[in-house]
Amino acid sequence: MPIESKEFRNAMARLPAAVNIVTTDGPAGLGGFTASAVCSVTDSPATLLVCMNRSVSSCEAFRANGVLAVNTLCGSQQELSGIFAGFTGVDGPARFEAGNWGKLVTGAPVLEGALVSFDARITDLIEKGTHLVLFAEIEAIRLDEGVDEALLYFARDYRRVLAA
Repeated sequence: MPIESKEFRNAMARLPAAVNIVTTDGPAGLGGFTASAVCSVTDSPATLLVCMNRSVSSCEAFRANGVLAVNTLCGSQQELSGIFAGFTGVDGPARFEAGNWGKLVTGAPVLEGALVSFDARITDLIEKGTHLVLFAEIEAIRLDEGVDEALLYFARDYRRVLAA
């Protein structure tokens, strides 16, 4: 018997996850969204995956630009998560008016003060149900050693976790 969507979403809400802003920039434009479905795939070559709902307004920009940055948020960046999740009504490039952004190698926006930023090229895309799974090989990493608090999403709410 198939699992109902609501039951699955309720179960997944019990899985704590880092909060990330995933960004892109290039010929197809600037875009970004909030994601908790991000994980490592392999360390050789260094690759991660990102799950993106195909209804995300910048979905086509990610496909066309072929680059992304995963910016893992620290505890003080919760407001940015809401902006990039679409909770504030701000869309498109206007989202980047909040926060301080730079670039590393690919040109995808990298957030100043993030716990870590992974700058990557998209190598594969898989469509599954409502989502795209983006596989991305890492070209550069920036760590902020001065940040000691992570932002997590658990039980449909934000939590802050201090480093041990």
